[in-house]
Amino acid sequence: MATGATADYLSFDEFLKHWGEVAPDRTALEMDGRITTYGEAEKLTRQLIAFFAENSVGRGDRIAWLGKNSDRYFLLLYAAARIGAAMAPVGWRLAPPEIAYILKDTGAKLLFVEEGFIDTASEVTGAMDPPPRVFEAEAAFRAAEGMEPASYEPADLDDAILQLYTSGTTGNPKGVGLSNRNMFSLRKPSVEEDQPWQQYEETDCILAAMPCAHIGGTGLAAIAMSNGVRAQVLPEFTPDGVLRAIQNGATHMFLVPAAIQFVIQHPLAKETDFSGLRYLMYGAAPMPLELLKQTVATMPGAGLLQVYGMTETCGTVTMLPPDDHSLEGNERMRSAGKAVPGVEIQIRGEDNKEVERGEIGEICIKSPSNTAGYWKLPEATSSTIDADGWLHTGDAGIMDADGYVYIQDRIKDMIISGGENVYPAEVESAIYGHPAVAEVAVIGIPSEQWGEEVKACCVPKPGMEIDAGDVIAYARERIAAFKAPKSIDVIPEMPRNASGKILRRQLRAPYWEGQDRQVS
Repeated sequence: MATGATADYLSFDEFLKHWGEVAPDRTALEMDGRITTYGEAEKLTRQLIAFFAENSVGRGDRIAWLGKNSDRYFLLLYAAARIGAAMAPVGWRLAPPEIAYILKDTGAKLLFVEEGFIDTASEVTGAMDPPPRVFEAEAAFRAAEGMEPASYEPADLDDAILQLYTSGTTGNPKGVGLSNRNMFSLRKPSVEEDQPWQQYEETDCILAAMPCAHIGGTGLAAIAMSNGVRAQVLPEFTPDGVLRAIQNGATHMFLVPAAIQFVIQHPLAKETDFSGLRYLMYGAAPMPLELLKQTVATMPGAGLLQVYGMTETCGTVTMLPPDDHSLEGNERMRSAGKAVPGVEIQIRGEDNKEVERGEIGEICIKSPSNTAGYWKLPEATSSTIDADGWLHTGDAGIMDADGYVYIQDRIKDMIISGGENVYPAEVESAIYGHPAVAEVAVIGIPSEQWGEEVKACCVPKPGMEIDAGDVIAYARERIAAFKAPKSIDVIPEMPRNASGKILRRQLRAPYWEGQDRQVS
């Protein structure tokens, strides 16, 4: 197995030294036919450290990446992590003002850019004072490869080495600093519990398909590196790209539910042999039970792992294991599973005290993977992480008697209709199985009678028409009448951010124009 002796390691530096020594010829990164072995990665990251030093980058500094997923990005991250500099990947779908905000906020000294984004980088940095020094990625790598590998002082475990920006669905995004300790501290307790999905074989391959500007993208390659296995990098998610990666030996991956739906509905899925896919992790958005059942049927040999986490927790803090999944569906498949080893979870009320099992409250996390805080935002940090170290997620949930966590929704997305709390995810799950509905998002809109009322925005399946009354009746058969939508909007597609999350705020906006408050 590829784990074992590395379970005590807590840094990129330790892992790169280890795998560079014991498995130098094993593939570390593969992208578009370009292969980097662990021996090459260990040397190249030290050459990049020399390149950083020549450009006055050291511990505590920030560098940034503007581009799609790339093996070059991951090597830059690994190099920065070895010395305690922080990589800040910028979402390539962002508009120039959003890119400029992140670059200014990080104070990045260097910006590495893929060739297709050079014009955008020039536009953005041309208006900055002072601007970061901009390097086309391939040119930077050519320069680094001509340098002598550097000697350096390894990063402290709590130095920030990755700075990810929250989605920014309201206001400016916040920079979340993550350290070596955050990235790898949950690895040892999981390995010690001998969980099968934490045991990797030398032939395993982890697919990095989600955007690298999100923990679901960057985190996957870090898992591969820490376990000494191959990371296969997709520049961006495409359903055919994922299916071809599976044919090319991908054994582990993480996808959001919307991406899974695209994959299993793609024509190539019928021709794909899924027998080599060992584990499919999913999360970051509600997973309708009907879609989950379809996934089980399409990929019968894969172990499905629902995971829950957020940027601030460095990813996964709960997991629903394969044994809790079944083809016919079950109640636990509606949950996000239980706390992973090393993590504590409580459901807390407005008084910041734990509520009784089965009651709704805010999901709170205590874990060594929790961020130390938001970059240059002490008030936001203190409002999220309390004095006892509990991180308040903003997610509403229930914990059952066995410790399974059922996520209801974002607390801010909760709809209060006639004094009753309605969580959009619950309504969406009730509608999703309707034969004419491909996707659904539920929002609250103003109501003179109820304060707010429930509206469902539905995307029809190809070639089908949605009858509003039929959808409402379908929902009423499955949930309480007060939770069922009062009205239906049929829309061609869902508005989403770069990580695939539906932008409910954008769906809500037309209905709340002119209102003094966004809730009634």
